[in-house]
Amino acid sequence: MIAPTVAHLSFVRADGQPLPCIAGQFVQVHFKYADGTDARRSYSIAVGRDPDLAPDGRVEIAVSYVPGGAATALFEGLQIGEQVTASGPFGRFCLQPGDRNDRYLLIATGTGVTPYRSMLPLLRRAIAERGVEVVLLQGARTPAELLYGDDFRAFAEANPGFRYLPCLSRELPADPHPDMRRGYVQQQLAEVAPDPERDIAYLCGNPEMVDACFEALKAAGLPVPRIRREKYVSSK
Repeated sequence: MIAPTVAHLSFVRADGQPLPCIAGQFVQVHFKYADGTDARRSYSIAVGRDPDLAPDGRVEIAVSYVPGGAATALFEGLQIGEQVTASGPFGRFCLQPGDRNDRYLLIATGTGVTPYRSMLPLLRRAIAERGVEVVLLQGARTPAELLYGDDFRAFAEANPGFRYLPCLSRELPADPHPDMRRGYVQQQLAEVAPDPERDIAYLCGNPEMVDACFEALKAAGLPVPRIRREKYVSSK
């Protein structure tokens, strides 16, 4: 458990082969409802791979546990070594090889931050090779719900081109980092000053946050093609 209601789960393919994927993609886990009908849930892949290294085969995901949820029952009941059926990878919420921007604005709430964790190896390369800057605005209610926060803080300390701005809406820790903010991510956009000449923005997570930030970025002058979105919708 990486938060009170979020589990980080690691899988490998049963045939021993790696899962070719691009950072930002997702897999779909297949299961059945209690009445026997088929169901699927989508989960972003949380582990990134260095393009220069062979993939290690892990497929890691973050799963929000919802009381009474069918997928929650599946994952909570899994024992180490058990199997699930999945398909993928799918999705186009990825860094594009042809990007020539000066900065990425990565904005997320909840498990919507998962694809950004997988992008870290590619972002390290973009920072080193073309001097791109990256700002990650991550929203959560409390410090305990700040998913992968230690990973992002360590990455920021090791890569000066990466700035990590966690935004907590309900409570701050006793000794907050200078880059920690109180409030919602959309309230912090003005601080990072979105620039249509420099920025490409990514939005992932709560649909209301995605919509609010999308409108704010458009109002700041960012063209729609430079705002890439993925909404996370919970199914009960």
